[in-house]
Amino acid sequence: MERSLELVNMTRVQEFVLLGLSTRPDVRDVLFAIFLTLYLLTLLENTLIIYLICSHIELHKPMYFFLGNLSCLEMCYVSVTMPSLLVGLWTGPYHISFTICMTQLFFFIVLICTECTLLASMAYDRYVAICRPLHYPLLMRPQVCLGLALSSWLGGMLVSVAKTTCIASLSYCGPNVLNQFFCDVSPLLNLSCTHVALTELVDFISAIVIFCGTLLVALASYSAIVVAVLRMPSAAAQRKAFSTCASHLIVVGIFYSAALFIYCRPSHIKSMDLNKVLSVIYTVVTPMCNPIIYCLRNKEVHVVLQKTLHWP
Repeated sequence: MERSLELVNMTRVQEFVLLGLSTRPDVRDVLFAIFLTLYLLTLLENTLIIYLICSHIELHKPMYFFLGNLSCLEMCYVSVTMPSLLVGLWTGPYHISFTICMTQLFFFIVLICTECTLLASMAYDRYVAICRPLHYPLLMRPQVCLGLALSSWLGGMLVSVAKTTCIASLSYCGPNVLNQFFCDVSPLLNLSCTHVALTELVDFISAIVIFCGTLLVALASYSAIVVAVLRMPSAAAQRKAFSTCASHLIVVGIFYSAALFIYCRPSHIKSMDLNKVLSVIYTVVTPMCNPIIYCLRNKEVHVVLQKTLHWP
């Protein structure tokens, strides 16, 4: 009975302490300059892509519709995690309220799940374009593209509501130090003073469904593309198609490798330093590289970019 009263009267953690990317003052200033530059560059790249797609009718195609959605997502993505990373590098470990932490976690899960589905939709778009070109106008008509994009965003929100609700309902009695630069799932589970088996199960199942499900769609699409390309009689066409697929697969491979390593494990991640390094890869590196790989290497984008900048 006394034990039950202690649990009822236990003080709930009202705030967390984020240790940030690094606690060493001698490297924080350098890292702050680097990541601030990467943040601004990512925003600039994706803003440029969205402007080009919206302002040029020749880019009003399914592939660029998804790329526009991806660029919008990447801007939101880095804006959820990078400010807290930069604050941690500027001030060192700092306090964040429980409500703000859960809000950040909610938007982070929304965006990472949405990105997985969008990457799968983009892979399917390329599969239809290369393997079933005669059916492309029908299979990728505007209604289908809009439906895929909306289902990606709504699906991410539904998954995030379930996962964030489970994590927020746990009891956090102390300590309250998160060895991460933003509020992430694994560090929060490590701090819970209640049984987390159900929450870990929800986290694991959603990771399998979202990450592994969309990864299988992407891999199946690109595998079919490779088979179709190998059957092309023209060597030039093969090189062009392989170049595009290789670029896309690099992005998909980096993103999914880091994310799956972290989120498809049902137990706590013990190596938090490794966790932070992998988090940097899919929260900083991929949002910066995606516009370059998907758009800025594209000839159609180059043409409209030249028109916009009035280059000869």
